[in-house]
Amino acid sequence: MTVSDDRSAARLTWARHATGQATLVLEPASADASFRSYWRGYVDGQPVIVMDSPPDKENPAPWVEIGKRLADAGLHVPTVMVADLGQGFLLIEDLGTRTYLPELGDATVDALYGDALDALLRMQSHVDTSGLPSFDHAWQTMEMEIMPTWLLERHLGVTLACEEWDVVEGAFTAILRTLAEQPRAFMHRDYHSRNLLVTTERSPGIIDFQGAMSGPITYDLASLLRDAYIVWDNERVEGWVEAYRLRLLDARLLDETVDTDRFRRWFDLAGLQRHIKILGLFCRLCYRDGKPGYLDDLPRVLRYVLDTARRHADVAPLADLIEAKIGGRDLRQANPA
Repeated sequence: MTVSDDRSAARLTWARHATGQATLVLEPASADASFRSYWRGYVDGQPVIVMDSPPDKENPAPWVEIGKRLADAGLHVPTVMVADLGQGFLLIEDLGTRTYLPELGDATVDALYGDALDALLRMQSHVDTSGLPSFDHAWQTMEMEIMPTWLLERHLGVTLACEEWDVVEGAFTAILRTLAEQPRAFMHRDYHSRNLLVTTERSPGIIDFQGAMSGPITYDLASLLRDAYIVWDNERVEGWVEAYRLRLLDARLLDETVDTDRFRRWFDLAGLQRHIKILGLFCRLCYRDGKPGYLDDLPRVLRYVLDTARRHADVAPLADLIEAKIGGRDLRQANPA
């Protein structure tokens, strides 16, 4: 029996004991970009989810702790019914299968994003950030450095010259400086269409929040509106961003001196930091973690990086450098080297 088989057997045994259902059957519900997985079963005809979070790879304690903070603030997160943190098994509420991504369209986006932005404002206004890790200079830098290592070196086989590293470091410095200007708030860190669910009551349901930190106030806004999995036209995004700026002002989460242009730069560069990371992260998921499907989303993320960087002179050279190194290559094709 393999380690995987052992884990599957332990998961099923635990779930049957936790539910009191000796014949419970578990089926895959979803998996994310980590080692965590989710399994659906039925108890008296009602669906439940078993979260499998191996403690040596994905400590489940932060998921439980952050989930409580969100629930205490009135956000809709899965209720924990039974938890065994030592084994990494949790029996939790099933929020359903209607993630935002397939539900989003021209006719639905304003209503769905309206709910998501309401929830975001509540998070930023009411969720306690005490004791959360800080999304600081060191963390932001570490994330951006994933891009040259995994996109340029591993995926494209590129080695940068000294003067090219100067371009990268200059752009990173400008991004870091801009992020440091922003007020800080609760930061989900992955607030996007695959982690939000349409629910009958108190929509959206919010998942995958275990990596929450305290960080720049525009980060989650950029994660939602510059989603790595779906694109909206600039004019529409700018309208949502400005409307949210006004709501932050009303909530006294933003100083009145922060005008439209400054807030838009904050939003742009928070999104740029995130997308630079994602360019590398999706490559790392392919080569290190055996998840090549993420390469299919690279062209969309690259477009975000190029378009955003070229709107700001102090980071525009990075766009030119990345585009030159990619050349005419199809980013969706893995490098066998």
